[in-house]
Amino acid sequence: MREGDTGGSGIVASLLARPDELMLELGAGGELLVARVRALLCAIVLLLPLLAAAGGASTTEVLIGLGAAVFINLMAQVWLALARQLRRHRWLSHATSIYDVTVTSCVLALLGWYDPVAGMNSAVVWCFYVIAIVLTALRNDGRLTLYIGALAMLQYLALVSAIFLLAPPRQLVSIDYGSASIGAQAERLVLLLIVTLVTATIVYRMQRLVELSGRDGLTGLPNRAWLLHSMPHTFEAARASGASLTLAMLDLDGFRRINDEAGHRGGDRAIRHVAAELSAMLEENEHIARIGGQEFVLLLRCPVGSAWERLDRRRRLLSGRPFQASRGGDPQRLTFSAGVAAWPQDGADLSALLGTADRRLQQAKREGRNRVVARDS
Repeated sequence: MREGDTGGSGIVASLLARPDELMLELGAGGELLVARVRALLCAIVLLLPLLAAAGGASTTEVLIGLGAAVFINLMAQVWLALARQLRRHRWLSHATSIYDVTVTSCVLALLGWYDPVAGMNSAVVWCFYVIAIVLTALRNDGRLTLYIGALAMLQYLALVSAIFLLAPPRQLVSIDYGSASIGAQAERLVLLLIVTLVTATIVYRMQRLVELSGRDGLTGLPNRAWLLHSMPHTFEAARASGASLTLAMLDLDGFRRINDEAGHRGGDRAIRHVAAELSAMLEENEHIARIGGQEFVLLLRCPVGSAWERLDRRRRLLSGRPFQASRGGDPQRLTFSAGVAAWPQDGADLSALLGTADRRLQQAKREGRNRVVARDS
């Protein structure tokens, strides 16, 4: 997908889609950053009750603020400790975001219990809705931003509705906070909606930039950067589930000849054609990445024997269907050589697996090309 080709429906679909492994990894780092920012902000919040007291606020209001500040500081340390365990708790981003919004609503409710107008017109506390929504951008998950924005609006709407329904009209005017009006509260809801949409736009833009940095520009496949980021967690998940993993590295045979005969555009078409053919053989949760000019890496969730059979079958299909690289040009016979390595027998990490697969790939080249090698000779 090229930059600028996405319409409104594409943006919404991108925001609502589950983040891939690279986005989840970045989101986990973002959650840790949010936890640190939250801890810092909560420490600063301890000053607010003191400033309120110095400004002549009532004792009850100061005590409410102080109690809330102490509570959120304690919870900030709990969230920080959990966030340091990167990606161990998949629910953490949702839990902490819901917590941020709900604590804001609870503080406003406490203020509203003491002074109904304070529960609606306290700009300082209300701003923490905005902070909670904006901080979701660091999690790189559009679904979370939209959900938290909607939650903040619903909770604030419920709070305002309860105050207007339960508070006597004479209590809707305050010396410190002015008068409460439906119009002013509607404006705040609209502002929360605007903040949510702006934050969602930022998330989408960040997703696109990460996608472009982790994708090959010619084929749209993941690239080496994506592979390096995603594989450690792929190994971890396979270890936990006992699943089989096989990594294959393949290289197109005689690609320089195709470039010489069909030109660079023809060579690009051949690369895209091979990428499509290889992608077609993938099953659920299997991946292909382009790591070089005509080099690809496949991650197959099957034993090495099955992986060899599937790759060899695709090799025969590809070589048996000549490809026309340029209009009016001669059909080209595309073949590839591949080396296959099993995890963890041939390597416990990505570097070891790539080394084994590359060694077997070179063996396939030496033995005449157009073949798949799954064991050392």
